[in-house]
Amino acid sequence: MKHFYRYKRSVIVFACVIFLCCGCGGQKGDSQGTAEKPPYEPGQTDVLPPEFGKKDTVEEGPLKLDFSHTDQGYFMGVLTGEDEKVNIQVTGPDQIVYKYFLEEPGVDTAFPLTAGSGPYVILAFENIGGDQYASLLSYSVSVELENEFLPFLYPNQYVRFTEDSEAVQLAKKLSEDCESDLDALEAVYNYVTENIVYDDEKAATVETGYLPDIDETLRTGKGICFDYAALTVAMLRSLSIPARLNIGYSGDIRHAWVDIFIESAGWIRRAVEFNGNEWEMMDPTYAAALGSDTLTNDYIGDGENYSLQYIR
Repeated sequence: MKHFYRYKRSVIVFACVIFLCCGCGGQKGDSQGTAEKPPYEPGQTDVLPPEFGKKDTVEEGPLKLDFSHTDQGYFMGVLTGEDEKVNIQVTGPDQIVYKYFLEEPGVDTAFPLTAGSGPYVILAFENIGGDQYASLLSYSVSVELENEFLPFLYPNQYVRFTEDSEAVQLAKKLSEDCESDLDALEAVYNYVTENIVYDDEKAATVETGYLPDIDETLRTGKGICFDYAALTVAMLRSLSIPARLNIGYSGDIRHAWVDIFIESAGWIRRAVEFNGNEWEMMDPTYAAALGSDTLTNDYIGDGENYSLQYIR
């Protein structure tokens, strides 16, 4: 039912969106849902390219939206006018309002439906000057996902990658000798933690609305915590390993972290270290960035300090 209205340890490194580099703390998560996901295959990538369809496209002012592939866990948007800026707000069955911005004309952009199957309302607002926005359109859609993992396998505005991305090619190479998704996970996060350094200058100057460029992170070998998270998620998704990019707080520090789905364990929540036998909670990233084990305990502790706001 749709209706359109006018109007050096093996650790997964997460990322701070705006402030300091944050890290890990993890738990084995739930394994809710039984829908099959694409199989992991050593040395093989399977990038699912989001695209515009034809059956449910709506257009108003400088904005064109396409809802042809909501069963795949996303919808598409593009600006058709020059010098325009549009704010898109997505509210799903979890009643969380997700805010996105389109500013670059002609660039097809995917927006994830991370709240799963159920009713969604999409609102769009056109910038009319400064910080002022006017209502542009409203669209409601009932989403029935073909597969519960799809929103966490496709690229989107926050986790941008294609088959040609350097990060995807690297993930393919790293996984060549990995017999399982768990082996591939370990290979990816070992590479990220051992080859990307924290960029203090960037952290001090990053602006609100920043979106990571995963290949730039690879080329420069540095980034803020948000870059760590987006790079890790993109590489895992390209290997058919579902991964969530979570944004919220750890203590009172703005923070982003990753959840990963492993066949043998289900969803692994928050950051983890795998020591060869079991998953353990720890956060060496905080200690490396801030030089204090006390801060690690204060902000990470047993994981209860995590406060989730958004899933991308």
